[in-house]
Amino acid sequence: MTSTSPSSTHSDPSANSFQVDLRGLVDLLSHHLYSSPRVYVRELLQNAVDAVTARQALDPEAEIRIRLSASAGRVTIEDSGIGLTAAEAHSLLATIGRSSKRGGDHGLETTRREFLGQFGIGLLACFVVARQIRVITRSARDPQAAPVEWLATDDGSYTVRELPDEARRELGTTVILQARPGAEEWTVPAKVEQLARDYGSLLPYDITFTEGEGQGDERGEGGEGGEGGEPRSITDRPAVWDRPFPTPAARRVALAGHCAQLFGFTPLDSIDLDLPVAGVRGVAYVLPEPTSPAHRAGHRVHLKGMLLTDHADNLLPDWAFFVRAVIDTDTLRPTASRENLYDDETLSAVREALGARVRAWLAELAASEPERLAAFLSVHHLGVKSLARHDAELLGLMLPWLPFETSEGSMSLQEFTAAHSEIHFTRTVEEFRQIAPIAAAHGLGVINAGYTYDADLLALLPTVRPDLKVAELDAGAVTERLDPVPTSAELALAPFLSTARTRLEAQGCDVVLRAFQPVSVPALYLDDRQARQERDRTAALDSADSLWSGILGALRGSAPRARLVLNHNNPLIRRISALPDEALTGTAVESLYGQALLMSQRPLRPADSTLLNRAFLGLLEWATHSTDSPEGQK
Repeated sequence: MTSTSPSSTHSDPSANSFQVDLRGLVDLLSHHLYSSPRVYVRELLQNAVDAVTARQALDPEAEIRIRLSASAGRVTIEDSGIGLTAAEAHSLLATIGRSSKRGGDHGLETTRREFLGQFGIGLLACFVVARQIRVITRSARDPQAAPVEWLATDDGSYTVRELPDEARRELGTTVILQARPGAEEWTVPAKVEQLARDYGSLLPYDITFTEGEGQGDERGEGGEGGEGGEPRSITDRPAVWDRPFPTPAARRVALAGHCAQLFGFTPLDSIDLDLPVAGVRGVAYVLPEPTSPAHRAGHRVHLKGMLLTDHADNLLPDWAFFVRAVIDTDTLRPTASRENLYDDETLSAVREALGARVRAWLAELAASEPERLAAFLSVHHLGVKSLARHDAELLGLMLPWLPFETSEGSMSLQEFTAAHSEIHFTRTVEEFRQIAPIAAAHGLGVINAGYTYDADLLALLPTVRPDLKVAELDAGAVTERLDPVPTSAELALAPFLSTARTRLEAQGCDVVLRAFQPVSVPALYLDDRQARQERDRTAALDSADSLWSGILGALRGSAPRARLVLNHNNPLIRRISALPDEALTGTAVESLYGQALLMSQRPLRPADSTLLNRAFLGLLEWATHSTDSPEGQK
């Protein structure tokens, strides 16, 4: 930039021009670098905190003071920090990318890590809301130097002049912003105070806010300004997760209140995120409502006490979708806008360590507090199931505790496998609901895998529990568990069974006789994947040309078929089996087949629909004929 020499500014307040198009810079800052004009409050607080930090490094006994005030169209912040000389004001305040926080600049040897600001954009960012920025400062490094006024406007010019000693007797800096037209809403006192609390509640120094004029009159000569209200502290330290509480229950209540105030919900639980080696402290709150694993939660991150962002979506692993975290860190790097975290190796290591803390919480619940774990899984089981399919560690940790619908009721796999070393599952809800009461009555362990992700997880179960056998439910396994009918009874019913098998041969369905519970179920339709594949192969055979017919026909063998299992304990089956009319017996068997098929809620094939219509009309015809007959009228 062009400017007069520092010495000339002692007596000549001539205008100096920035070497950039300031209006273009403001547009860049407000529309591309920063997400909102609200960040100007952060810049003011940041500069004041860094100035005080530098002052403490120079003089540990120095008084610490940061005061923020606002009135309509004007915002003032005053600090007792390191201050600037006229030369430093020229060099630092108007140079893009230059920062007094770099070690060695102007005799300041304090390590850069102690400061919040690291990109040197500085007060120029305040032009997103200001038409004029005025800085009145007195150097603590050179207390004999005169106070300095640095005055810049959004037309791209600034002036630097030395003021009389009376203008500012105290060491430090006062910054006064005059709002630009259209930006007055950002300088309303209530808005400024709210933004200051949001950004600065965890800052390491006491910061007060006053509604009304701050220090410095319109000419910048120092002294008290207009009347204001009582100063209110905007800091709230220590952070709630670092405060002592009389009991763990009291701490949980305090954390729940903090979450409700911060995020707007009462958490199911809270998880401490304490990584001293990584300079990270905070807490993760467990969401009380289900959320999609695809939704990337925004976490709240403070950098050395200053709010960096409340939308950090790269702080925790993707699988930890069920928590919202708030942390304070002094090691993670911010992006250039200081509105998110820079995704580097350090963040990757911290993310992994924080994920380990969440896993440790889950493991602790599983080991010692199953009721709390059950409460968590009742809300988030679907999301956990989704991610466990692709996360071996999460799978091993959570799978035993995930709830499933089983033939013995809803329970965890841990409970279910305690009674069943061989697990069968159905791929559809309808199939499960048909078989569940019968399986329960006969000690067959069946899980409903018709819900999202369940079949995939059950297929992975042997990788976690090699002692378990998991298989899709097949007709043979169910039939074997049902009680056989005495040989004499089955021989006596051989004609009936022959008629039934003949009638259902076209449907690709076999008929077997068993005795099972509950008695109220007359017939059970059992189907499995192999039987369905056989029907598909037969359908392909019927529509294939001669060459393919020969090939597919050669594959026909003793492939499994669907089964209609008739319940010998059911009175209706006994009456049907005793019918003397073979045609009526066949119609009744078709009706039983149709009813069992409908109960299974399977899609009907055209042949099944035809059979149902035929059986229904046949029974109607039989009923009307029997009513019209002389015997039916008796």
